[in-house]
Amino acid sequence: MTGHRGETGTIAGVDGCRAGWIALVQTAGSDPRVEIRRSFADLVNGLGAGAVIAVDMPIGLPDKISGAGRGPEQMVRPFLGARQSSVFSIPARGAVEAQSYAEACAKALETSDPPRKVSKQAFFLFAKVLEIDALLRADAGLRARVIECHPEFSFCRLNGDAPMQTPKKIKGAVNPAGIAERVALLERYGLDGSLFAKAPPRGAAMDDLVDAAVNLVMARRHTEGRTRPFPDPPLQDRHGLRVAIYG
Repeated sequence: MTGHRGETGTIAGVDGCRAGWIALVQTAGSDPRVEIRRSFADLVNGLGAGAVIAVDMPIGLPDKISGAGRGPEQMVRPFLGARQSSVFSIPARGAVEAQSYAEACAKALETSDPPRKVSKQAFFLFAKVLEIDALLRADAGLRARVIECHPEFSFCRLNGDAPMQTPKKIKGAVNPAGIAERVALLERYGLDGSLFAKAPPRGAAMDDLVDAAVNLVMARRHTEGRTRPFPDPPLQDRHGLRVAIYG
């Protein structure tokens, strides 16, 4: 197990959203609060030194890819059954840093074995991936406090390694049954269901809030030494960033 105790006692579960980033934040002795931040740097600065952050975004970008995505993605998919498609294949660093979708596909073909292009869903994440990448490359101390999580894998781990039975979204629309299944599990881990009783802030959807919430639970478990990286030990990219999904 791997743990990290924040100096401030602040933990945050974070997900990307239309407005930028949605975070469910909790400081010792207080109830969780929802925050929307335009940039990841704004979020980190607002949380203060020592906060432990679990985020649904790839961290660590290898220069070459063997198989369907980075090692962590390949490792966690088998846990998820029908939810495997939620784990996108992230290509090598050169593709993520590309300036256009066409360039990203060309770079991905050059740096993957077997050669693979980039899915549009993955491509749309790249700007947010690079936000986190730049911060962590510039601040070695921050690297120990920010862990990559994947919400569907987190739910699976909290559910005794059994995947969720219903999707969060169907044909692009939030699925109330899928949200209810996940909220019920979050309540078992101490979150108040009233957090999800009203619409999330403007610029975020209910599935974004639910994903931030499960990442908050994982951040708490991480501070308690109750998470593990997949793979274990984590891989590292050439900038020293961990390449692992925690669960």
